[in-house]
Amino acid sequence: MNKILEVSHISKEFGQQLILNDINFSILPGQIYGLLGPNGAGKTTLMKIIISLLEADRGNVSIGQFDLEIQREAALKEVGSLIETPAFYEHLTAKQVLELQAAYLGCQVNVKTILDKVGLKNSDKAVKAYSLGMKQRLGIGRALVGNPQLLILDEPINGLDPQGVREMRQLLQDLAKNENVSILISSHILSEIAQVADKIGIIKEGQLIKEVEMAELNAEHIDLESYFLDQVSFTR
Repeated sequence: MNKILEVSHISKEFGQQLILNDINFSILPGQIYGLLGPNGAGKTTLMKIIISLLEADRGNVSIGQFDLEIQREAALKEVGSLIETPAFYEHLTAKQVLELQAAYLGCQVNVKTILDKVGLKNSDKAVKAYSLGMKQRLGIGRALVGNPQLLILDEPINGLDPQGVREMRQLLQDLAKNENVSILISSHILSEIAQVADKIGIIKEGQLIKEVEMAELNAEHIDLESYFLDQVSFTR
């Protein structure tokens, strides 16, 4: 099966500090990959390299059939992302934010459909009046403009209430299963990752120390939180 994302031998240094050390993994169509790790493990740095906000010192990223280094524009057309806290022009409405993104990408988009998907009903309110949870929803909505094959989501359920978390889970599952969108997601809420992810990758001190299928953990009745803590505590 063709891979939507392939990360090969990615390494990154900041000054004398090695942030990422020879990272290798891939994601298949419609697969949700949970990227887990302690604070400072390198998760956000890796995501920024995948969407070309940072340049790797070594290694290669392929998105679909495109090599990020030599086919950057074509590769990034396949990706939607939400990295860290989303930033917007605060005076715009949600509808205007998505229309602006569509104009930037040069594509046609059904704004109402996207806003309905992410649960934003009041699309005429200025973004400056939004809660953090509403901004997270809008950030994911903006990531969906252009119908990407791959979503990169860094802590997407930050600020959401329990109902919002449930709706976000349903959205991600629907995108993966019904629209064949691949998703790379990081979160510290391990119980939520356990419910949505097909596969888990654990990063510790810049190294990918473990990959495991959630089906394997479930079959053995292993709790993801316990498994994660065992890995980051004892693996060297």
